[in-house]
Amino acid sequence: MATAYERLLGTDFDGAPTDDPYEVIWEGEDRPAHRDRVPGLTALVGDPAATGGERLMALVALVHWAEPAGYEAVVRAATTDPRAAFWYDWSIDRWFSVDRSYGLFCEAAVAGRELAEEKGTSALRTETLRALVGLADREGFDNRLGDCLDARDVRDCLPAIRAAVERGLARMRAGERFRFDVETQLVGLAGAVTLVDEAPAVELLRRLLGDAPSDRALRHAAGPVSRCQGPDGRALAAWLWDAGDDYVRKVLGQRGPERGAFRPDVEDGGNRVCVRNVPSVDR
Repeated sequence: MATAYERLLGTDFDGAPTDDPYEVIWEGEDRPAHRDRVPGLTALVGDPAATGGERLMALVALVHWAEPAGYEAVVRAATTDPRAAFWYDWSIDRWFSVDRSYGLFCEAAVAGRELAEEKGTSALRTETLRALVGLADREGFDNRLGDCLDARDVRDCLPAIRAAVERGLARMRAGERFRFDVETQLVGLAGAVTLVDEAPAVELLRRLLGDAPSDRALRHAAGPVSRCQGPDGRALAAWLWDAGDDYVRKVLGQRGPERGAFRPDVEDGGNRVCVRNVPSVDR
């Protein structure tokens, strides 16, 4: 006899078995029949007899399908005690061997925009994304944060993004040790702000990259910085060209502004750009 999990996420909408719950989750976006599985998934999330992994995937499905029960569970955990949640440590980041569940929820919430609009749960979706962004300086997202958010989501989450970066900067400068690469994660989050407002994005990136940044952080900064068109953004890009490796220079060169390369030794509009330090900001 099939278990609840096998019926709900181990069987596609044509009745065929599958070992990949994401096949069911993604298919459910376009299948109204996914609504028939919501009560069972909600019950599975709350079933202490089920494994944490099964309950986690049930919750991912509810968030992906823009269901209030999913959003509310994630917000509740993210704003109280994130590591006390039943699903914590059931999904592990392969790079740092830490929990990545909040990254799964972020990815699911981003993907569920259209269903949220259809179901009238957009406000809950935004609340969920803000709560998740609020964890950026504490929990690892396995690259499922800044890289996931689109311009509309960034605009909705701007205050939360700035607050998370500010907290992270303060904690890093205080010498706190992290279990994951918080620097790169915050660089990605700040970089996402370039999608909607270059000035605050550049400010946050300058501050994050101003304290002996890692090679990984520099690489993650390259794409967002290459979108910048203003003088401060171009100055940061010129510094990044010098500070980064060949990968950084390749990204900057491929996606540079119309008026030329970011290289600090290249003439640009009649003015030689030469930036050897990250532009200073008040700290």
